[in-house]
Amino acid sequence: MHNHRYPMAFPILFLLFICLPFSSAKLNTDYYKKTCPDFEKIVREHIYIKQSSSPATAPGILRMFFHDCITDGCDASILVSSTAYNPHAERDAELNLSLSGDAFDIIVKIKNALELACPGIVSCSDVVAQATRDLVKMVGGPFYPVRLGRKDSLVSDASRTDESLPTTTMTMDDIIKKFTIKNFTIREMVALTGAHTIGFTHCKEFSNRIFNYSKTSEIDPTLHPKLAAGLRRVCQNYTSDPSMAAFNDVRSPGKFDNAFFQNVLKGLGLLTSDYLLAVDPRTKPIVELYAKDERAFFQDFAKAMEKLSVHGVKTGKKGEVRSRCDQFNHIPN
Repeated sequence: MHNHRYPMAFPILFLLFICLPFSSAKLNTDYYKKTCPDFEKIVREHIYIKQSSSPATAPGILRMFFHDCITDGCDASILVSSTAYNPHAERDAELNLSLSGDAFDIIVKIKNALELACPGIVSCSDVVAQATRDLVKMVGGPFYPVRLGRKDSLVSDASRTDESLPTTTMTMDDIIKKFTIKNFTIREMVALTGAHTIGFTHCKEFSNRIFNYSKTSEIDPTLHPKLAAGLRRVCQNYTSDPSMAAFNDVRSPGKFDNAFFQNVLKGLGLLTSDYLLAVDPRTKPIVELYAKDERAFFQDFAKAMEKLSVHGVKTGKKGEVRSRCDQFNHIPN
């Protein structure tokens, strides 16, 4: 008889261990409790001041956070500026050029304050994750816990953005694939799209729906005619002024609520992808649920954001705590 030195539970525990996403298992909500006790307070105070004076900050940060996390994980690679050594940083990918200046600005301000309070301790990726949650809550959205301890990336590559981000002209099949390949469900995808309840979209993203739509129709017939007429007025000079934009949620653009889902069911969504959400049999029942039950949307959004916030995080030697969010601590080889 062999003398088994390991109890039978060992293989089960081992299997459980290897099935856990190891890097995200290292994160916890109290990560800075001893090393930077004022972390939460510093983020919260800066967020309040910035959002009060610049209401575009909340949607701007939310969009930046999504673009960063879905590309290569939540690692602040989107904050790095291009240099002679790294000429095509993620921030300069075409899909990221319209990201909000207010979003970059508030992260720099928070990071500077943290470097004075506890130098070299808090990562830029943790600042982005915490600031996003606080801003969502500040504009009326749900609270969700933010686990901390992410490290900042050692790589920032614009080419990875196009591979990862969905675009407004994709088919629903292609959009769904962008999420499922990253291990997000269709329901989580629809919940995350609810972030369109705040903020605005530049006219060029939906101009094909309101100008020269087809040989037989100037506007997309699936768009509500009154909305189309209003958008044509707002966007008439968009080719000469690319900053022209319209609110995503025409009813309550500054409040985080479920109005976006109610809007898309009435043909009041700006983007073709909004229209597809409301008609595709895989997404329509979820849109209808969120349109009538804000609590269900908030619960699902909070869970999906919690999951997104630990997607592809770097820990240990796989990353660093940048001194400045827009540059690596060392010039990459």
